[in-house]
Amino acid sequence: MQLNEQMQYWNYAAVKVLDIRRIVLKNEIQHGSYTLPAACFIYSIRGSADIQLNGNKYKSEPFFLIHGAKGSLLNIQANEDFEYIMLYYRAFRAFPNYRKRWLQGQVLGAPFSLQYGFTPRSPLNLLRYFNEMEKVWTQPTNLDLLYTKSLFYQFIHELMVQLAAQEVQTEVVDPVKQTLEYIHQHYREQVTLELLAEQFNFSSRHLSMRFKRKTGYSPIDYLIQTRIGKAQDLLVRSDAKLGDIAAEVGYSDVYYFSRIFKKHVGMSPTLYQKKMKELGRIEDRPLHVSESSIGWALKSRYIDYDNHYRYINGGSTPMKRKNSSSSMIMIAILSLTMLLTACSSGTANTLSAGEGTGANSTNSSSSVTSETGSQVNKDKETRTVSTIKGDVIVPANPKRVVVLYLQGDVVALGVKPIATSDVYDGAAYKSELEGVNSLGTWFEPNPEAVIDLDPDLIIVPSEETYNTLKNIAPTVYIPYEKMTTEERLHSIASIFGKEKEAEVLINNLNSKVEESKKTLADAGILDKTISIIEGGLKGMVVVESKQFGRGSQAVYEYLEMKAPKVVQDKIDVVSDEDGSTISMEVLPEYIGDYVFRSVYEGADVLTDNPIWRNIKAVKEGRLIEIDFDFFYYSDIYSINKQLDFVVDKLLSAPRAQ
Repeated sequence: MQLNEQMQYWNYAAVKVLDIRRIVLKNEIQHGSYTLPAACFIYSIRGSADIQLNGNKYKSEPFFLIHGAKGSLLNIQANEDFEYIMLYYRAFRAFPNYRKRWLQGQVLGAPFSLQYGFTPRSPLNLLRYFNEMEKVWTQPTNLDLLYTKSLFYQFIHELMVQLAAQEVQTEVVDPVKQTLEYIHQHYREQVTLELLAEQFNFSSRHLSMRFKRKTGYSPIDYLIQTRIGKAQDLLVRSDAKLGDIAAEVGYSDVYYFSRIFKKHVGMSPTLYQKKMKELGRIEDRPLHVSESSIGWALKSRYIDYDNHYRYINGGSTPMKRKNSSSSMIMIAILSLTMLLTACSSGTANTLSAGEGTGANSTNSSSSVTSETGSQVNKDKETRTVSTIKGDVIVPANPKRVVVLYLQGDVVALGVKPIATSDVYDGAAYKSELEGVNSLGTWFEPNPEAVIDLDPDLIIVPSEETYNTLKNIAPTVYIPYEKMTTEERLHSIASIFGKEKEAEVLINNLNSKVEESKKTLADAGILDKTISIIEGGLKGMVVVESKQFGRGSQAVYEYLEMKAPKVVQDKIDVVSDEDGSTISMEVLPEYIGDYVFRSVYEGADVLTDNPIWRNIKAVKEGRLIEIDFDFFYYSDIYSINKQLDFVVDKLLSAPRAQ
């Protein structure tokens, strides 16, 4: 990252000093392996030490300065009495991207995410600020805290001066490498995607996307594979009890551990151990020490960083790269044994419905076909649903439904799920889901949490979530982005046999739309133009699609109201573009008779901007603020509520002439 860019970031950064501490390590005393809980400056005062930060080695003499990002792994070995200061801080962009709420992306390369170490040419200038901050920090009042913050900014200014003078090389800490390291050290503990994201100062979505792009696995799937690999190693090389092995790899519930082990390995832990012993392939040597143990002499766990995800120490999971002929023979024999076991079981109908195929589950029981083509098996109380992934057999009356993102349509049909993906607080149906389990973001559900809930039906909105959850229970994939509201609702209704309820909902919506259009026409509003925008002073997104949420379905699709011509021309063209980002200077050209602005916590206040104030619709009181959470969703439940809001606000606003 260029130094000029660093300065730019610091200019827009809001900072909070979290802690300042002075530490003295005696000769030969090890600091240990420690994960930095926040961005940190480490400044040596006297003595020397060998320091490792994320595997990078530094020889620290007096007045050596190191900067580490949040989540970095720190090791210090004192060579003599070693005194140093640690300053922890938190920093973030004070003017974040206005689309942060749904893009959720951490800006890469921010100076607080960099790692570097150097000896400054004017060390006492930096030391002066450290000493002042430390002195004030001892018993800080609010005024002292303010002074500390001002000293910190002065310290940063001096640091930039010295970095520029010495042309110090910095590097961006790779969050994927950090996550891999963290999982290998903490797989025994409770680890969630949210914890990992918080640990490394990234949004969960951004971290997950980068991790999967680099490794081919989601972070949670990699965690599971790591645990299973460790468990296989312990089963093969020790006589420990199953409960002890489960606890050692992070599972307190033996039954749950057995289920997830069987799901990934194809057999139970005890059967796996038995088969391996029968094959006589257990080496006659004691259990080796796991290389993921925490210690000063951090051993390399990387065959190749780019292929690190394929290697897990111990066990014989598919992720392990081991090419010895004996290992290959063992795997071949084990696979053959599993195949023979399956063939001899005589249970041709043991395929899980979650595999997404119904063709192999034939029987002689009678069935009837519903109005939408889904078949109901009367004897077995199941229903066969046709999907783009093939026929899926689901319970005729599911009791434990898990649904991601599409919960509004499910709730509208009178079904209360046992778990859903996160729902924004302002969602129209939020109160309907009180007491329902949350599974995290819809695009990265926690499969372990889903397994634990023992669902009998799962509904997902994407190919990725389908592939993640399809083996847990019967899973139906609804490609919602390719469907109209009516098509989507009919598709979901067919899963529950609620086709008639769906028809009633659609008829009621259509009646409301016609009534609303008549009300607006009678008031002289229906033919007026409406703009929908979102953003702030640095740029504004103008919605140019009927499928972008933010009220676009209610206004442009159902009420069939128009935008200003420059916008309407784009709305009339089917495209993947949701909208255009424009500057405040040209914004007036895109504003119609009425303007809806999507807002959220932290959105820019525009009242002091002269361009904004002088936009006719704003000046004359026809600005209508819409809550981001409330207008984010486009299910039939939400659209009904959004229509009520839009019509009410348009009627209560001053009339456009």
